[in-house]
Amino acid sequence: MDSTTLYETKTDKFFKLIVYFCLTVALVVVLYPLIYIISASISDPTAVNTGEMWLLPKDVTFEGYRLIFGNDSIWQGYLMTLVYTALGTFINLLVTIPAAYALARKDFYGRGFFTAIFVLTMFFSGGLIPTYLVVRDLGLIDTIWAMVLPNAAAVWNIVIARVFFQSTIPKGLEEAAIIDGASNLKLFFKIILPLSAPIIAVMALFYGVGHWNGYFNALIYISDRDLFPLQLVLREILVLQDMSSNNTNITGETAQLINSNQQLAAIIKYGVMIVSSLPVIIVYPFLQRYFVKGVMIGSLKG
Repeated sequence: MDSTTLYETKTDKFFKLIVYFCLTVALVVVLYPLIYIISASISDPTAVNTGEMWLLPKDVTFEGYRLIFGNDSIWQGYLMTLVYTALGTFINLLVTIPAAYALARKDFYGRGFFTAIFVLTMFFSGGLIPTYLVVRDLGLIDTIWAMVLPNAAAVWNIVIARVFFQSTIPKGLEEAAIIDGASNLKLFFKIILPLSAPIIAVMALFYGVGHWNGYFNALIYISDRDLFPLQLVLREILVLQDMSSNNTNITGETAQLINSNQQLAAIIKYGVMIVSSLPVIIVYPFLQRYFVKGVMIGSLKG
């Protein structure tokens, strides 16, 4: 037998058994809600409301999805969420990546001061009312910009990106480019950015998911229903579950969707969850490689 073969003791086998058991429990805890939501969205409403459907679909029907995809409010919410996500993520990257790189440069005068100011905002903020007053005075209420400008950068993401630049980009490469006559802008665009694909993908994922799931800013700053993101439409369906008594709080296409069939309320609710989560689920596998690599590299040194 090969001398390099490792022998497992009874303690090792018992420990491995415990690990597998814990992983199995964690898998079940995570997987069950996903399967349940998918099954509930295509099951008979009566089976869902009475609890007969507890895991797998029962009396499959796609009536809920027919109502969802035939609703103009949901499509409008989808469109605005795509706009907020794309525009917001672009602005976030436009601010975060240059700021992080500047703070990572040792020759940047005042680097420590600006880093301290940035970090200070992580612990102390002006609060909701002062922020609302600033947004109002800038004329951003009921505009697209109210959804993307107030959160143009997250300090924590700037810190992560800064650590990535400090620990990953070779200093010799920067020095060689400067010796060859490259300006700071040319150095940043021609050398730094091409080497920063992992952290850019990570930041895009962080910011993109935040914008896609965000509803609080819209709740505060947006009253025009044409500018509602998908999450606000979803909130109306989830929070106002008593369709008959609360329909006075809902107007337009959402009211028509909810009142079309009260028994379909449950599967409509689960169906909207699936529809709203699907784009993130589709995009994530393509960014997972960069996500893991970027986070691990950025966490090695501080």
